[in-house]
Amino acid sequence: MDHNNILSVVLAGGKSERFGQDKSQIKLNGKLLINYILSEIIDEFNETLIVANRPINYIKSKKITKIEDYKKKLGPLGGVLSAMKWIKENKKNYKWLSTFPVDTPFFKKEQLKSFYEKVDLKEGKLFFMMNKNKRHNIFGLWSLDLISQLESDLQKGERKVELWADKIGVITVNIDLNNTNSFFNINTKEDLEKAKKIIIND
Repeated sequence: MDHNNILSVVLAGGKSERFGQDKSQIKLNGKLLINYILSEIIDEFNETLIVANRPINYIKSKKITKIEDYKKKLGPLGGVLSAMKWIKENKKNYKWLSTFPVDTPFFKKEQLKSFYEKVDLKEGKLFFMMNKNKRHNIFGLWSLDLISQLESDLQKGERKVELWADKIGVITVNIDLNNTNSFFNINTKEDLEKAKKIIIND
């Protein structure tokens, strides 16, 4: 798979309502949560786009660009469309988006490589990771060919990634993990405390 055709996108535009503050900016073991995923993917791609609707701190790099959602309150699908629009507006040559959530500190690039090794781009236009029979909808590979359909469906009120992906015809790719915490995500303060214990035990 040609990584030159892929733009990596970190979706950080959520309200973090269950957590009570911007999750991307909380610290876990002295490190900003957003920097965990960035440090794993930054060297795997030519460019990384962060979609966030407020000023945030993150690893400083010429390879990282931050934008806001083109339209607020559209959820993760809106973030994906915002990234697609950015590609078009800036006349980039990317054909695919590889998306990542901001709240999974234990995800490693080895899992990303495993995902890519199993994906056959000729088979579809949307691929999601799966592990232990659970599909992880934000860890996805999206063809830019979906832009018109996505924009149309968002205008019609579609908001749920899972339902939209099922309608499009998503292909799930099973990832075998040595690290059982790879997809552990932090939604609440309790989750943050669990993550701290995971770090200590590791």
